[in-house]
Amino acid sequence: MASAREMRMRIRSVKNISQVTRALEAVSASKVRKAMAAVSSTRAYSSKAWQVLTHIARQPGRENLHPLLTRRPMVRNLLVLVVSGDRGLAGAYNTNIIRCVNQRFGTSEAPVRYIAVGRKGRDLLIRRRKQVIAEFSNLPAAPSFADVSAIGRMAVDEFLKGEVDEVHLVYTDFINMARQETVVKKLLPLEVNDEDGRVESYEQKRLTAAYIYEPAEREILDEIVPRFTALQVYQAILESLASEHAARMVAMSNATENALELVGGLQLQYNKARQQTITNDLLDIAGGAEALAKTIAQE
Repeated sequence: MASAREMRMRIRSVKNISQVTRALEAVSASKVRKAMAAVSSTRAYSSKAWQVLTHIARQPGRENLHPLLTRRPMVRNLLVLVVSGDRGLAGAYNTNIIRCVNQRFGTSEAPVRYIAVGRKGRDLLIRRRKQVIAEFSNLPAAPSFADVSAIGRMAVDEFLKGEVDEVHLVYTDFINMARQETVVKKLLPLEVNDEDGRVESYEQKRLTAAYIYEPAEREILDEIVPRFTALQVYQAILESLASEHAARMVAMSNATENALELVGGLQLQYNKARQQTITNDLLDIAGGAEALAKTIAQE
């Protein structure tokens, strides 16, 4: 059994760890509120941009409207954008993303190349010997559209050059503080479904708002399709940031509770060890006193 001194040192160490995890929980709670505000402020714009793009892409001859809407007859190469975190201590947040990537693209017959957003995802992909062609890390805590637009432009350029035939986006969708879901979305060529991925009925199509576009559709498409693709990446990064902070806050909260529970158990063991030491000292004193009394009696 450990000595009382060792037990005191261990209790002090666990208490120090609990203070660190409590501080990280407080920091994550502050960051997740800001991230949730950023996600909420961009969802409306992203939704409306999707409605406009969908309306244009539903016009006859969508395959000829824009190269980013054109499906390739054969998929020879895939590009996957993987959005993860730069840091750990977020529970299974980063691991779940890579697990989803392996399940979806690990058995792909076509060669798969990856763009990693976040150091943790990059490291896990390289460790699994995946082909990572680009890496974006150390993004600002509250990234703007300009900070991440290069990621979307790179995906668009790879598709337009014919280097890849499909582009997929893997990120974590923020549902609420206790629930975050890993999502795989086909980014290019753009799919023309409604916002939830369902095919619209005749009544829904009939009630769709009419738009008048100025200038011509092709000019709008040349501007809006690449920008909307970058916007999807931007929205995915914001969703992932909110999910990461929420996952880290929950993980640090659980770690703090576990540390306090461990301190309670260690304190109980320390009290037992201390009580045992005191009992042994009293027994030694009593034994010595009894021996001394016997010696005096014999004299």
